[in-house]
Amino acid sequence: MKLREIAHSRTGDKGNISNISVIAYDQAQYKLIEKYVTAERVKEFFSDMVQGKVVRYTLPNIGALNFVMYDALSGGVTRTLSLDIHGKSFSSALLNMEIPNKL
Repeated sequence: MKLREIAHSRTGDKGNISNISVIAYDQAQYKLIEKYVTAERVKEFFSDMVQGKVVRYTLPNIGALNFVMYDALSGGVTRTLSLDIHGKSFSSALLNMEIPNKL
């Protein structure tokens, strides 16, 4: 199934770093997201765009994961020639990730 079926996402930026949150619609789905949406999978998913490391933070009390992606915005807002200078499309793109529908 697509991640978007059980979660929504938000994106932010600071310099050349993109920050993506993945939030479960239902707390019961959090364990599924936690198991299958790893830093390694996110790094691989964005391998064409993210040149640096990806760090995952878990927020189980609110059913969310936060990913910090370094060297992800072609230099940042003031340096990139990208159309999406803030990387806002990363959140929508990540929700297209396929994950199993059971633990």
